[in-house]
Amino acid sequence: MAQSSPSLAAVYADTSFLCSLYLRDANTAAATGYVLRRKPAFVFTLWQRCELRNAVRLAVVRGNTTPDAARQAWADMEQDARAGDLLETHLVWPDVFAIAESLSAAHTADLAVRTLDLLHVAAALSLGLKEFVTCDARQETLAKAAGLRRVSLTS
Repeated sequence: MAQSSPSLAAVYADTSFLCSLYLRDANTAAATGYVLRRKPAFVFTLWQRCELRNAVRLAVVRGNTTPDAARQAWADMEQDARAGDLLETHLVWPDVFAIAESLSAAHTADLAVRTLDLLHVAAALSLGLKEFVTCDARQETLAKAAGLRRVSLTS
């Protein structure tokens, strides 16, 4: 059963982090180390699932991973969801967009923020989360400006 209000102890992981966690890239060691040290539960929305599935497919198309590695990544994600490490969580999209608009008005001119970065940070805020983990330097800067405790794993 999907949760609509995750525990405040849950962590928001953006797609850059989740890709590094489930596929091999320059940030995989840092992502894996974070999980082993902290043992967090991550919120996992339908939007994150869609974006992550697309990123895995793109990794195969671009030759950054193999179809077998992609299948294994999905098997690992499904296992993590069953184990409660990925918490299926619903977003209230009007709230996410309202927060994203406020973040844009406050920070885009100074930080050159992209829309997807706004939406990830707004999603975390809309869920009342306190911690945001990313491998994306621009998104880390926005998360900090928005008051989230961010964990940077940029390579």
